[in-house]
Amino acid sequence: MDKIVIKGGVPLAGEVMVSGSKNAALPIMMASLLTSEPVVIRNVPQLRDIATALSLLHNLGVEGRWLDDHTLELCASRIISHQAPYELVKTMRASFFVLGPLLARTGRARVSTPGGCAIGARPVNLHIRGIRALGTRIQMRHGYVEAHADRLTGARIWLDTPSVGATENILMAAVLARGHTTLENAAREPEVQDLARMLNAMGAKIRGAGSHVIEIEGVERLHGTEHTVINDRIEAGTLMVAAAITGGDVLVRGACADQLKATIAKLQESGIEVTPEADGLRVRRKGPVRPVELRTLPYPGFPTDLQAQMMALLAHGEGTSVITETIFENRFMHALELLRMGADIVMKGPTAVVRGVPRLSGAPVMATDLRASSSLVLAGLAAENTTEVHRVYHLDRGYEALDSKLRSLGARIERVPDRGAS
Repeated sequence: MDKIVIKGGVPLAGEVMVSGSKNAALPIMMASLLTSEPVVIRNVPQLRDIATALSLLHNLGVEGRWLDDHTLELCASRIISHQAPYELVKTMRASFFVLGPLLARTGRARVSTPGGCAIGARPVNLHIRGIRALGTRIQMRHGYVEAHADRLTGARIWLDTPSVGATENILMAAVLARGHTTLENAAREPEVQDLARMLNAMGAKIRGAGSHVIEIEGVERLHGTEHTVINDRIEAGTLMVAAAITGGDVLVRGACADQLKATIAKLQESGIEVTPEADGLRVRRKGPVRPVELRTLPYPGFPTDLQAQMMALLAHGEGTSVITETIFENRFMHALELLRMGADIVMKGPTAVVRGVPRLSGAPVMATDLRASSSLVLAGLAAENTTEVHRVYHLDRGYEALDSKLRSLGARIERVPDRGAS
């Protein structure tokens, strides 16, 4: 294991490029199961979760090879297994996304129920209910979802909540179903839209992605294609907060203003300058961080995946901020580590009251999940003295070379072996 050591107090400055989106790339990789022809995917980030997805696809019979550092070719010409084992699925929830495409392509699938970050209960009942509505026979046995269908049939499906994962899984199943599927209360996230663009390029007939109602007309088969994954809006937001928390001036290249409206609004409300430029967003902070009220919501609301980073920023500011987490019930675990750094945070159920302090203090802290790890790195950038962030394997699941990118902006940050890790 590694740890990240940060000597804080340096305002970041310069330009940095955003990597491809992990949350878009993973379901797009699983969509390669829907065709026997090669699929070329560009702008794929080099991440631990991407490597896990490749291992899972290889286990199913998919041939994969890197054409360059960020271009992946996948070919599912021969499916040799219908099982996604617990050993792989437990480390990454997105592995569950093989259920829809594997079932649509072969008529059967056996997929372990997932693991992933410890940020609360994230049941897959919406996935199962939607895929069952397409005419699938499903049993839950020994920790696995066992699904069979001679041929999927289109249906009208209502999601109780606009789950991104359920929307994507059902979408991949429905594209090869017989007849018409209407998916209501669907997730609107840019990652869902990117998957729909990919599937349409493969010959699917999908309308309405990006709205709450998606219409899918099933087709007999899909073909290969080439697709470029969108940039990672969560990484972009994290880098924007990094500039803000250090009082820096950074051009975040590849950041899309249309995908970050809620984030930009809250940064500006807190006194941060955010200026669109031709190839990204410039972020500057000249004065103190002002308090805000923030509530996480499904897209286009403020993303839960940026809540921890904003908490780190607001802890290093003036006045009292209130953060309400509506998506995941355990997503304040990073607050306990920020308290070790001198933050003043009181948690009351789904709400955190954050009273800004003039300066955080460096301390040894432990990452508990992917986004918590990035918030602790950001806090360390602004803190006095030295911060050590342990368990950074969480960070490597979702950020491509974040420490290197921050170092290119002037941060005093390095990755070293964690001699004390078990």
